[in-house]
Amino acid sequence: MNFRTPVPRSDAALDVESVAGRIAEIQRSDGEIPWHPGGKTDPWDHVEAAMGLTVAGLLAEARRAYRWLAARQNTDGSWFSAYRQGRPVDRTRESHLAAYLAVGVFHYHRVTGDRRFLEEMWPSAARAVDFALGLQTPGGEIHWARSPRGDVDPMALLTGSSSVFMSLKCAIAVSQCLGVCKPDWHRGYERLAHAIGNRPQHFNMAKARFSMDWFYPVLCGAIRGERAQLRIDRQWKKFVINGQGVRCVSDQPWITLAETAELVLTLAAMGNRDQARTVFSWMADKRNENGTYWCGYTYPDMTIWPEEETTWTDAAVLLAADALYGLTPAADLFDHAFWNRQDVFATDRANAAAGE
Repeated sequence: MNFRTPVPRSDAALDVESVAGRIAEIQRSDGEIPWHPGGKTDPWDHVEAAMGLTVAGLLAEARRAYRWLAARQNTDGSWFSAYRQGRPVDRTRESHLAAYLAVGVFHYHRVTGDRRFLEEMWPSAARAVDFALGLQTPGGEIHWARSPRGDVDPMALLTGSSSVFMSLKCAIAVSQCLGVCKPDWHRGYERLAHAIGNRPQHFNMAKARFSMDWFYPVLCGAIRGERAQLRIDRQWKKFVINGQGVRCVSDQPWITLAETAELVLTLAAMGNRDQARTVFSWMADKRNENGTYWCGYTYPDMTIWPEEETTWTDAAVLLAADALYGLTPAADLFDHAFWNRQDVFATDRANAAAGE
C-alpha cells in the first residue's frame, strides 16, 4: 500500500521511511515498542509509535504492536503504566493510557479500511474505554489512575482527561462503524467536554506549567473556535520560543520535539495551517544523522538532552507531517472540521437523551 505523498523539502527534509524504519528497528519481535533501545514501554507512547508506523505504511508492524497490547490487557480493561520486555515494572493503571488504544485503532481503520482488524481490536478497545470511564467523577473530569493496590488517585489531570476525550470520540466512531450502540459513552463524553471547557478549577493546576495542559484541550477538540484561538494566543509566549519550538515546562529552558510536533497538530486541527507549517519547519535541523529527531534540547546553549532516540518523538513528527501534507487517509484525524462534519454521535445522542 503506497498512499504517501512527498513532504516538501522547503518545509522539512523529513525522510518518512527512515524515521518510521527506526521505530520498526526498535520494536521488539513480539510487537512491543519501547521508548528507546533497552528502555521502558508505556501503553500511550506505544500506541503513538504504532500510529507512526501506520503513517509510513508499515502496517504489519503496527498490527503487531496493537496485538501486543491486546495480549497484555488486564481483566479490568487497563494496562500497567510501564513494561520492560513485556514484564510490568510499574503496576499503576492510568486512565488515559488505557483509553488511547481507541485512537490508534480508529486511526489504523481510517488509513486501511481494514474492518476485520477493527473487529479484532474492538473488545480490547471497548474494555479500555470502560476502564477510563469508570474513573470519571460526577463533574465529568477523569481521575488519573488506580494505584497498584487498587485505590483511586483523586487527582484529575487536564492533559490526561483531554487525551481520554479524544479517545472517547474515536471509540464512539468505532462503535458506529461496527453498529454498536454505546449511549453511556456518549454521556461520559458530554460530561467530560463540559468539565474540560468549563471546570478548569477541578483539575490539578500544578500541571499548568506543562505545555500539554495548554494545548491538549484544543488538540482533542474539547475547546474549539474562538475560545481555542484565544487559549493558544494567550499563552504562546509562555511556552513557545519562536524559531525553536515548544518548552515542555514553562519555567525550564528545555524544548521538546514531541510537544512541538503536537502543537503543529493542534494548529492544523484549528485550521491554522500556515502557522502550523512554520512551527513544523523549526524542527528541520533538530535531527540525528540517521534522520530521526532529537527528543529535546536546552536553549540557548543547544545541548541535546536526553540523547536517546525516542520512538514516540519520531511518531509525533510523522503524525504532524501527515496532518500538514496528507500522507494518509487519516491525515485529518485531529481536525476540528472533520469531527464537526461527522454525525457519528447521532444515535448515541438520541439514546442518551432518552435515558436508555
